[in-house]
Amino acid sequence: MLTRRYPISITEAQAKINQVALPTKTETIPVTEANHRVLAETVTAPFAYPHFRRSGVDGFAIRHEDDHDYPHEFKVVGNIPAGSTFHQPLGKDEAVRIMTGADVPSDAGVVVMLEKTRELADNRINIVVPEKHSNITEIGEEYQTADVLIEKDTELNPGGLAGLTALGVQTVTVYRQPRVAVITTGSELMAPGEPVQEGKIYNSNGVQIPYLVRENGGVVTNVEQLVDDNALLQASLTKAIAENDIVITDGGVSVGDYDFIGDTARQADELLFNKIKQRPGSVTTAFVQDNTLIMALSGNPGACFTAFYLYVEPLLRRFVHQPSRIKKVQSHLAAPYHKTNGFDRILRATFTEDHGQYATYPNGPDRSGALSNLQTTTCLIKIPHSNRPIELNAEVETWLLPFK
Repeated sequence: MLTRRYPISITEAQAKINQVALPTKTETIPVTEANHRVLAETVTAPFAYPHFRRSGVDGFAIRHEDDHDYPHEFKVVGNIPAGSTFHQPLGKDEAVRIMTGADVPSDAGVVVMLEKTRELADNRINIVVPEKHSNITEIGEEYQTADVLIEKDTELNPGGLAGLTALGVQTVTVYRQPRVAVITTGSELMAPGEPVQEGKIYNSNGVQIPYLVRENGGVVTNVEQLVDDNALLQASLTKAIAENDIVITDGGVSVGDYDFIGDTARQADELLFNKIKQRPGSVTTAFVQDNTLIMALSGNPGACFTAFYLYVEPLLRRFVHQPSRIKKVQSHLAAPYHKTNGFDRILRATFTEDHGQYATYPNGPDRSGALSNLQTTTCLIKIPHSNRPIELNAEVETWLLPFK
C-alpha cells in the first residue's frame, strides 16, 4: 500500500484505472426503454421481414403475364388499403387498387404507380406506360428468419429500436449501467436556494458531477453534501461503497486538516494513486474498497471537470463494454502559452477542424477553481511540463470532448 504521495503521469493514472476489473452485469428490459443502452446479446430476426409481399407505391397490382402492350386497359376488381388483404384470384386484364405498404396478392407480379394510369368509366383504368421495377418488396427481402438484426456490444439508438420493434422484438438483454453515488464535501458549501453567505460558496459540483455521470451512461443513485466531519464521511462512504459500482467524491483530497479522503485512500484495500503530474487536478485520487472503485476528485470546479473527462468518462463507458467517446488527436496551438510548468498543464479550450487538421484555442482562465469557461469548453489540451514557454502552432496532445 502506498503511504505517501508519489506523483504519476496522466498516462499511468489512466492505465491503472483501466486495469481495474469491472463486473459484467446484464438485465432484460423493454425495447421501449432501451434507447442508448448497450446490447449484451446479439438480437436475431424471429421471422422473415417483410413477412408478406409489400407494395412500395400507391397504384394498381396486376399479373405479370398482363404486363405488356401499353397503353393497356384493365378492369379494377378490388381495393387493398394498408393493413388489409385481397385473396380473390386476378383474372386476365384485371387490376386491384393498392396502397403503399399493403399486402400484394400472390398472383400479382407488378404494382404500377398511380401516376402512370388514367381513370376510365365503369371501374376501368388505362395504364399508360410500363414499370421498370415491380415495386414489390418480397417476403424476407430484408431479413430471413434468424438473421442478425443488431450485434452484441452495439449501443442502441432510435433507429435501431424502430427496427427491433418492426420485427416484433419486445425485450432486449443489455449491460446494466454502472450505479454511481456522488458525495460532495466541505463546510464551505451552500445548497442551492440558501442565501449568499460570506466565506461560503454554492455547491456547483453537486450539480456538475451528477449530470456528467448521467450524460456518459451512469445511473446516479444518490447525491450527498457533507460538512467536514470524518465520522459523517466514513458513514456515507461505507453505505455508498456497499450499494454502488463507483463512488465519486469531491473535495477533501489535499493535505489540509480537513482533507479526510486522503487518509481514507491510504487505508483502503488498494490505493491506485493519490497524486498526478498535472495541473489542475494533481490531487485526483483513486482507490478500491470492497471491490468498489472510489474516484476522489478536486473540489475546484475546473479541476473536477478536467479529471472527470480524463479518468471517469472512460471508466463509465467500459462498464457497458464501450470505448470512450472522447477523441484523442494532435492539434496545433493557435495562441502561444507563456507560463512554465513543473507538471503537465491541462487547458480547457475550443477547437476548429479543417480537412482533418485541428487548431486549438485556450478558453479563458486555467485556474483550478475557474468555472467561467466550463459551458464553452469543447476540448482539453496538454501543455507539457517545461521551463520554456510554448510557441504558437506548437503541436499539442488534445482530447475532443463528447456532447459539446
